[in-house]
Amino acid sequence: MEPAEAAPSAAVVDKLVGSHREFLRFLERKVGSRAIAEDILQEAFVKSVERADTLRDGESAVAWFYRMLRNAVIDHHRRRGAAERALAQFAQELDAELEPAAEMNGVVCACVRSLSATLKPEYAEALERIEVDGVTVQGYAAEIGIQPNNAAVRVHRARAALRERVKVSCGTCADHGCLDCTCKPREET
Repeated sequence: MEPAEAAPSAAVVDKLVGSHREFLRFLERKVGSRAIAEDILQEAFVKSVERADTLRDGESAVAWFYRMLRNAVIDHHRRRGAAERALAQFAQELDAELEPAAEMNGVVCACVRSLSATLKPEYAEALERIEVDGVTVQGYAAEIGIQPNNAAVRVHRARAALRERVKVSCGTCADHGCLDCTCKPREET
């Protein structure tokens, strides 16, 4: 049988909860966002209960908690940096895709164009500018005033939404690829 984890004393909990505002200000300065700071602080409070047994006798609970917060901020920035690098790579891959043959552009399923009009306006616009007009993701991002990473995410989501619409409308034709689309939209069940 494993020994039970030591729960923090009521005095330690009171001290940590009493310092909530200071912790939040500290985090907000480090991450630049109140919402993210609140999330990090909430997670740190949970971890502090789980790791209360690491608090050494005589150690200040506040100093111990600030160490936890600094580690949480470092972890946050690492995750964010990794996500930004992945999105930048995705944007480069989107721009590096080969242009389909000219004859393929004329064979594109007519229903795809009509279904793209049913997407959210920003998705439809993104697909039109990037897929039809041939604008790069970076160029599109500059046009509408957003970061290239955000534009890449928007295009990815627009493609996924369009793919789902085509599956609903065309059924198996969408899975196997149709070159001469004559399908009529299926009734949704």
